[in-house]
Amino acid sequence: MINRRDFGKLVLGATALSFTACNSLASGLSTIPANKKRVVIVGGGFGGAATARYLRKFDSNVEIVLVEQNKEYYTCPFSNAVIAGMEKMDFIKHDLSTLAKKHNIKVVHAKVAKVDGANQNVVLENGEKISYTKAVVSPGIDFKYEKGYTKENEKHAPHAVKAGEQTTILQKQLENMKDGGTFVMVAPADPFRCPPGPYERISLVAHYIKNNKPNSKIIVLDQKDKFSKQALFSNGWKELYGDLIDWRAAQFGGKVVSVDPVKKIVVTEDEEVQADVLNYIPNQKASQLAFDSGLVADGKDWCDIHPKTFESKLVKNVHVIGDASNAAPMPKSAFSASTQGKVVALQIARMLKQQEPLNPPKLANTCYSLLSPNYGISIAAVYNALDDKIQNVDGAGGVSPATDPDGHIRILEAKYAYAWYESQTADIFK
Repeated sequence: MINRRDFGKLVLGATALSFTACNSLASGLSTIPANKKRVVIVGGGFGGAATARYLRKFDSNVEIVLVEQNKEYYTCPFSNAVIAGMEKMDFIKHDLSTLAKKHNIKVVHAKVAKVDGANQNVVLENGEKISYTKAVVSPGIDFKYEKGYTKENEKHAPHAVKAGEQTTILQKQLENMKDGGTFVMVAPADPFRCPPGPYERISLVAHYIKNNKPNSKIIVLDQKDKFSKQALFSNGWKELYGDLIDWRAAQFGGKVVSVDPVKKIVVTEDEEVQADVLNYIPNQKASQLAFDSGLVADGKDWCDIHPKTFESKLVKNVHVIGDASNAAPMPKSAFSASTQGKVVALQIARMLKQQEPLNPPKLANTCYSLLSPNYGISIAAVYNALDDKIQNVDGAGGVSPATDPDGHIRILEAKYAYAWYESQTADIFK
């Protein structure tokens, strides 16, 4: 028999233990059992999720831990359609529950402070550690806050490059813009996430304005003199929107000197531009996590990797994929990240079995862009990952035809864009 006081102590003690256990995000992961090998993947987007999904295909025994801060993941692909009112946010929302339930992958929703390569630990923000045999880092991009654009004022001139809250902010600003207003985009210098992305966005914003605020205008202040699929975009703009879009190359008035996001004023080398809605897309670099983990060399912005395996040149047993990696000539795109994740999954599976990596692995990229709901264009490429570089495969890939006399190709490619998105997200998240 126990008295009331002792019973109370037992209850409080059990509650405390339960609370501690529930709040241990990495319970049981600080060490690796002697008979096990563990791959920890940081980032649950196209790159990280693809790595997890395909590593399980290639190795049924390896322990896979996927660490992603957000329980809901919003894709950058098709976020422009949300901004233009063509789709709702739910269309681009995904989660990692299927990976956990169907594919025996442990999903930890936590923020990562750094990857400690010396001790082979992924360190969470709360101080907990997850040990790994191999780590895959797919942390995405961060911004160069400069010229007056800061983390604190970005909501006034949203970049909407990281889909989610920023997508909604820009969509609402566009919706609330007066008819006769000016939508101004500042497009970044190379390299940056999704090279055709800003120009697809301008296209779909033009579609929205043409149908809802026809007295308005669009100005693009570009920090470079050319961009991906430029001829196809330019021809499409002329065909669909006439002179609605005023694109200014860096050398012809586009170069930005300073910006005031609150007042929505952009100062270029030639003039001061006043916006009603300002979509400022900053210049970019690898995620801060990559810097904090020692994966970026001094004076550089991106993570250098060994092309065949995407293993970091600076930290052994850590593989960097997606936007944060320096994988030129591959663009920083969702499809690139997905392909890299699948290749890295295969290479890691082979390496854990003491096999030589596949040589050379093939990589690919396909990117569809919508200029209106029924007007699509595309670009595709195939690559060889050699010992010292990634190289285009001659004759593989290409862009949409320059002309479409019968009008059916652009319509088909718009349909293909939706089919691409459905197949990619199903392949990775479902």
